[in-house]
This record gives sequence, C-alpha cells and structure tokens, in this order.
Amino acid sequence: MVDLGPAWLTIILFGSLMILLALGLPLVFSLGGVATLFTIFIWGPNYMCMDMFVLVAVPMFIFMGAMLQRCGIAEDLYNMMYHWMGGLRGGLAAGTVLICTLFAAMVGISGAATTSMGLLALPSMLKRGYQKDIAIGCISAGGALGILIPPSVLMIVLALFARLSVGKLFIGGVFPGLLFSFLFVSYILIRSYLQKELGPGVPSEERLPTRQKLALIPGLILPISLIIVVMGSIFFGFATPSEASAIGAFGAIVSAVIKRRLNWPNFVEALFVCLRLSAMVIWIVFAASVFTALYAVTGAADLIGQLLLNVGGGWATIIAMQVIFFILGCFFDPTGIVLLTTPIFFPVVIKLGFDPLWFGVLFVINMEMAFLTPPFGFNLFYMKAVVPPGVTMGDIYRSIIPFVALQILGLIICMIFPEIVTWLPNLMLGKE
Repeated sequence: MVDLGPAWLTIILFGSLMILLALGLPLVFSLGGVATLFTIFIWGPNYMCMDMFVLVAVPMFIFMGAMLQRCGIAEDLYNMMYHWMGGLRGGLAAGTVLICTLFAAMVGISGAATTSMGLLALPSMLKRGYQKDIAIGCISAGGALGILIPPSVLMIVLALFARLSVGKLFIGGVFPGLLFSFLFVSYILIRSYLQKELGPGVPSEERLPTRQKLALIPGLILPISLIIVVMGSIFFGFATPSEASAIGAFGAIVSAVIKRRLNWPNFVEALFVCLRLSAMVIWIVFAASVFTALYAVTGAADLIGQLLLNVGGGWATIIAMQVIFFILGCFFDPTGIVLLTTPIFFPVVIKLGFDPLWFGVLFVINMEMAFLTPPFGFNLFYMKAVVPPGVTMGDIYRSIIPFVALQILGLIICMIFPEIVTWLPNLMLGKE
C-alpha cells in the first residue's frame, strides 16, 4: 500500500480529473479511470467491488417515463389545459407549468416534460402571440421540476451516496416541488396581467362551453392515479422505492393499454430510451463510487471538510456550499456534482448539527437550477432541439433568467423554513 497523504492525494486526484475533463474525456471515463488507477496503485485490484440494490429503481422509473411519454397522456393534459386555462392572460404558459408538475410526479427525469411540452405547447403559444421569453422559459423551468418532484432519479443517486432514506428524500421533495410550481405559475399570471401583450388569452370563439370542458376532466384520471399509487405506496410503507418503481413501470404499461398506444414500436423505443439513460446513470454512479470511496478511505475528504468548517460558522458554511453548487451547476453534469461533493459536504453538515435530509433537498434544488443555468444547462439544449428555426440560443438563455431568480427565491424560502422539507417525512415516520 502506498501512502501519499491526504493533501497530496487531493491535489493529484483532482488535478488528474480536471486535466482529463479539460481534454474532453467524458465524465464517466475521467472519474472511473482516475479512481481505478489510483485504487489499484494504492491497494491493488482486489478492492474493486460494488453492491447497490437501490439502483434497480433507476431503470424502472426511466422506463415508466419513457412509456408514459408515448401513450398520449401529454396530449390529453395539454388539450384539457388549453380549454380550461387558455382564456386567461398567460393561461397557456401557467397551464404548461402545471402539466410539467404532473409529468414530474410521473417520470422522474427532466427531458420527458421539456421535450413533450416543447413540441406541444410552444408552437401553440407562439401562434397565439405569446412572447418568446415567457413561452420558452415556462417550459424549460417546468421541465426542470422533474429533478425535484419525486420519483426523481437524481434523488435515488443522492440518497445512495449520502446514506439517506430514498423514500424520505422523495417525500421531502413534494412540498418544495409544489412551492416552485406555485412560484412559476404566480409569476406568469401576475406578469401577464400587468403586461397584456406578454401572453394574450385564447379568443372567446375558440373557448368551449362548461359542459364540454367537464368532459375533458377524465384525462386526469390516469396520471393522478399513477402518482397516488407510486407515491402512496412509499409514503404509507406498502413498498420500498425499488418496489414502487416496478409498480410504476407496470402502471405505465397498463396506461398505454388503456390509451390503446401499447404497440411493439412504442414498447421497443421505450426500452431503448431506458437502456441508454440507465447505462449513462449507472456507469457514472459506478465510476464515482470508486472515486469517492478512494477519497473517503484515504482521509482526503476530511481535509476538504475541515476547510469548509473553517469558513465562518454554521450558516456561513451552508451558504458557501449553495454558492459552490450553483457555480458547479453552470459547468458540470448534476449527477457528477452529486457524486463528487456528497461524501465531502454531508459529513460537514451533520457535524454542524443540520438535518441531512433538509440539506439533501437543498442539494437537489441546486441541481434543478443546474438544468437551467448557462452555458451547459441540459434543459437549454433540450429546448434548442425542439424550438422553431427562428428561436436562437440567446433567446433560450434570456428566457430562463426570471425563472432561475425564482428558483433562488424558492431555495432561500426552504432554507429559512426547513419545515417545508421536513414536515411530511417526519409525518411519514409514523407510517413505518
């Protein structure tokens, strides 16, 4: 065994990682290559092992989202929202956020709602005279809710490395997710009321009578039933998150059957989406688990932890961490950020006496922001793939500015009032 010392190991490990990333090597190979070489160099090859049963939930939830995306639920929800809220100024944009909120509670990833609403809602809003910034921004921000509202795939990864209960972390994200949705919808409606040209209402001749509007409500039954079954089974202790993911995947297939959209091409396409995304997530988790285990066992993580403890007190350290997350989120993949920082930050949070579950949700809120912040926010590129030719990347960047500000406001509210995060998980304790 070779003893490099924590300080030298920190410098060499992160120096090697930054060099490989700067050379353009993908995160999984940078993390995994550095970690594997150093582990073999220090301890030998017998230390390489991995056992993470909770990751079974990742492909299940991804398949659930991919299947639901293909069974027509998004079209039904948008049709209902168009006729119920289209008459309000900004109603189509606000309704789009509400659909994204429902989608987030079904699929666990950001891309499904962003691309679906980008294809369905954006052309409709632009046709109705909505300004580009509100039409694009509401979809990008609404889609990012899939990171925060359970069943979030990112939460599974975070819970694994922070040693938190996946179920409690899921439940802890419910009220913050609803808070963010409320902030987005309120902002859209208030601003549209003050600026009439921002998001005009649908003309009266295109609005349906109340009886026909009521006939559209059954379109909510499938998505809400699926949400209740999956999240209710976790909250009431009937199923673990891994078991609930299987229930959700089966429920997505049943939904496709009911919608008469279960056919071989749709099923195979959903499987391939599941395969691609699951392989990406799990290989990054594997590479980062080796990296973080190496870093923790050698004591190097304690060195960084001591530096954070010396920032200037409990809240000063927490705020400094949020700033670090925000900066990292502009340049790195959220999964990589979670895996790199979790073994360093969470022990510090526990030493300072803060609730790790509360901090975990703050962590995920920052990763939600990372999906929107330039230059590498994933949702910005999802939007670029579906916007009409006249929409530039600059338009997309400008559209998310007020929504990132609202995310920061929501983060501050959750920091000041931790009960928003902790109340429901604490209630869940009595169900176990």
